[in-house]
This record gives sequence, structure tokens and C-alpha cells, in this order.
Amino acid sequence: MEVSVGGRGGVSGDGGCVDLSTKHEPLGGLFNPVKEPADWSRFKLSQEQVDQFWRDGYLTNIPVLSEEQCDKILSDYQRIIEENDKLPGMDLLYEFHCNQTNDPRNVLLHCLGHWRLMPSFHDLCFMPNIAVPASQLLDPNQERKVRLWHDQLFAKPPHCGGNVAWHQDYSYWTRTVPMAHLTIHIALDAQTLDNGGLQYVPGSHRWTRDGAPLPVTDFNFKDMDSIETILTEEERANFKPVHGLLKKGQASIHHPLTVHGSKPNRSEYSRRACVVNYVADGVCSNSDEPLLKGTNLIKKGDKMEGQFYPLIYDPAWSRA
Repeated sequence: MEVSVGGRGGVSGDGGCVDLSTKHEPLGGLFNPVKEPADWSRFKLSQEQVDQFWRDGYLTNIPVLSEEQCDKILSDYQRIIEENDKLPGMDLLYEFHCNQTNDPRNVLLHCLGHWRLMPSFHDLCFMPNIAVPASQLLDPNQERKVRLWHDQLFAKPPHCGGNVAWHQDYSYWTRTVPMAHLTIHIALDAQTLDNGGLQYVPGSHRWTRDGAPLPVTDFNFKDMDSIETILTEEERANFKPVHGLLKKGQASIHHPLTVHGSKPNRSEYSRRACVVNYVADGVCSNSDEPLLKGTNLIKKGDKMEGQFYPLIYDPAWSRA
């Protein structure tokens, strides 16, 4: 079920209402902002990790959040899950689905745009230990300036949590060009074989159709194996998923063409995750409609920037 809400502002830490997309720097409640240029280098990936990313299409088990930071985010997460029908600011979200599958036996909460709503989600998008690696991985040839594309929440409740069907992220994002995108998936609960943890297909970031991504086979993520209908014989032979098995507070980072998905949660534990999607500075709109619901129109061919696509990191900051 998709919930419609409207007419209310965002929720600030003190219970007031403000749209946090107007704040293009960390607010300071989740982590201590970087102050010295040399400190940015502490967050860089090793060359071995960069090479592994371009070989496999993903990296896993990257430490991002402490237990305390996870619990702070989870407190706000639960407010969205439990209070969504009356929480101020819900109209700021780009999407909100209590259950995107519409199947009560396979529940998948999914929403976008919560960085505008609560300080913890806002600051997560600005964390240097995901923004700096993103700068390294958006382009195989050079470090790039990093902009926010959008964020996501996925929640799978115990026993009846739904799956997320196999897909490539850029299949859903062709309204932006060129493809210079990156996805950071952050586990707020430990992800296991039983609770629907994220899985990747190594090497699938090289699977295209005349340079374009694979076509979307299920916009609601419900049919886990629908991708099989569009794979070539060689792709089927190499379809060998690997479990991320993320611990609480760890992240995986994947290429926009890497095939990934997750199976249902049939365990007694929740499986909740935050996702931050970045683009390289210079990516443009490829649409004559607003790129995200409720945002300003960026004309086709114009650069993504402004209120809803803030600059998160510039490599020059480490050399200032």
C-alpha cells in the first residue's frame, strides 16, 4: 500500500518542522564533521579495495556506523515505521510504501527522501566514511566530486519480511545521464542467510544491452526470479550470488549495474537498512519531468544540482 500524506513540514531534532534539504552540511548530531583537510584521507579505501570493486562490482563489510550511531538512526527509523500516518513532514518524502509488495505475507517497507525529515538520516548522507570512498569508486579513472542522488529505507519485519527481486539500480535511473552512480547499503541489523540479507552476483556490472542496463522486470520488487526471463545463456551460467552477510553498522558498496537482491525474512529478527545513492558531479537530467516527486524541474540536459542534490564531497577539500 502506498500512503499519501501532505501539508506538513519536516521533523527536526527538537520536534519542530523544517525541510532539511535546505541544509547542505552535516548538522553534527551523528558524527563530528571533518575540520582539517588532511583528515579526509583517513576515510579512503585501499588500492586493493578499489581494484576489487572494479573486478567484482561491489565491496562488502565496510565499517561505517558504531553501535551507538545505529541505535540513534534506528530510533528515528522506528518512528517512520510506527507513526507514518501522523508523523509531521511525511509529505516531504519522494515515496513511501508501507508494503511495496502488497502481500501481507511478504512485507517490504520502502521509502525515499527521509534525509529531508530527520537529522540522523540527513547527516548519514554526509558521512565522510561513505562519501570519500564514493569519490574513489564513481569513476575508474579519477576521483570525482560527489552529489546526493537520493536515500532509501528498506525494512523487513520478522517472519513475514518480503524479498527484493534481482535487479540493477541504473535500470530504474535512466532519467539521469551519464551513468556515474553508486549505491551504499548500510545494515542497521545484522544481515544473515535467514533474515533476507543482501546478495550480489559478481561480475554482473558488465551485463548490458547495447550499453544500456538490463530492462526492469518488476517495479515492485516482488517476483524474485523474474530477471531470469531476460538473461542470456552466458549470464545464467554466471549467475552465482554471494551473500554480503553484513554486521550491524557495516556497509556494502555496489556499482549501478551490479545485479543484487535479497530473499524474504523468515527469521525472528528485523532486517532494516539505510541506502544512500550518490552521483558524480556533472550528471544531468534526462527527463522533462521532475527527477523526484515534489522537487523542482531540472530541464533535460541540465546538471543535477541545487537544493535536492547537494555537493557531499569534493576531493579538493583534502588538499585545501
